[in-house]
Amino acid sequence: MKEVSLYLHIPFCVKKCDYCDFLSGAYDNDIQKRYAESLCKEIAYMGQQLRSVAVSSIYIGGGTPSWLDASDMGKIMDALHKNFTIGQDAEISMECNPGTVTMEKFSAYRKMGINRLSIGLQSANDDELRLLGRIHSYEQFLRTFDMARKNGFYNLNVDIMTGLPRQTPEKLMHTLEQVIALRPEHVSAYSLIVEEGTPFYDRYKFDAVKQHAGMKTEFLPDEDEEYRLSKMAQSVLIAHGYQQYEISNYAREGYACYHNTVYWRRGDYLGLGIGAASMVGDRRMANVRDIYQYMDLCADKLSSNNIEETENLTSPLWQEVTSLSKKDAMEEFMFLGLRMNAGVTREDFAKCFSCSIESVYGETIKHLRQEALLEVAEGRIFLTDKGMDLSNYALAQFLL
Repeated sequence: MKEVSLYLHIPFCVKKCDYCDFLSGAYDNDIQKRYAESLCKEIAYMGQQLRSVAVSSIYIGGGTPSWLDASDMGKIMDALHKNFTIGQDAEISMECNPGTVTMEKFSAYRKMGINRLSIGLQSANDDELRLLGRIHSYEQFLRTFDMARKNGFYNLNVDIMTGLPRQTPEKLMHTLEQVIALRPEHVSAYSLIVEEGTPFYDRYKFDAVKQHAGMKTEFLPDEDEEYRLSKMAQSVLIAHGYQQYEISNYAREGYACYHNTVYWRRGDYLGLGIGAASMVGDRRMANVRDIYQYMDLCADKLSSNNIEETENLTSPLWQEVTSLSKKDAMEEFMFLGLRMNAGVTREDFAKCFSCSIESVYGETIKHLRQEALLEVAEGRIFLTDKGMDLSNYALAQFLL
């Protein structure tokens, strides 16, 4: 292993948004501090096993990492720098939400080495923010964005959502215009997914079933409306200089998120914190999901004394460890790589699997080309615009 990316999970929120099914929740300050200490122990334990491996990117997600006290985040960043070899040009991203940050916090983040922020907006319309259960107004988002700029953050992502209940083209256009006027370096535009176990599911589950069945809906946009809204976001962002490099992600020149491309290119990454997933080679690992079990295991089982450096990583925190078969790895290579506009290359496939891509997927590629969903050019295989629109169908064809 020459390099690795790190993901750190901070599971704390002021309150969970109504649509969110992530592993997160509201915890008191004592639990937050104990968790930060536990995470530092895991960082030390895993870092000692990867002493000479370069860290190319770090992504701190959640939850709402910016809800954590700045001093605790500082301890986590100190532990990372002490125990891992972090490249001088490493991309270090952190998610933050309006209403959880101050000028002092942003200043502290810069001093810690964080150089990229992802700010959750979702909508520039306050009625939609209330509907989503967000804790902030659009005005608070503007203040957050301005504070980030004033503290020297020149690599900012803004999250927005399409397909909201009763979202109109006019409302979405307002959000797009407000975001574009701020000129963030990156925009993530996700379609709302109504997940089981959330207040949104209780509220809109019948509409969600109708939406997936192609029927007329009452609150959520129907299938055709959802498509038009996502295409509007795509066309407006591209028209204003944002390059679409993945199904839901757009960036100005030179600002594609490196960390996310590691996932889509099946690079090695190590997840730290509750529920965090790792991929090293064709091994998949996932940490325990219960925060109290996690903290107890860190206290009882983790010691970084005299740990030998090894690529065959081990951790008492893993509750799931699986090895992908060659078939599984091939499917994943195609399924993830084709999410990106650049697609996959014959050369990379042959390097990974010691066979040509046509020997495995020749008929699938031929079939999807005939349907105008896939194109082949200069050794690259990638989805067409139509293929991106029908990506669920197109990607499913690569399941062996």
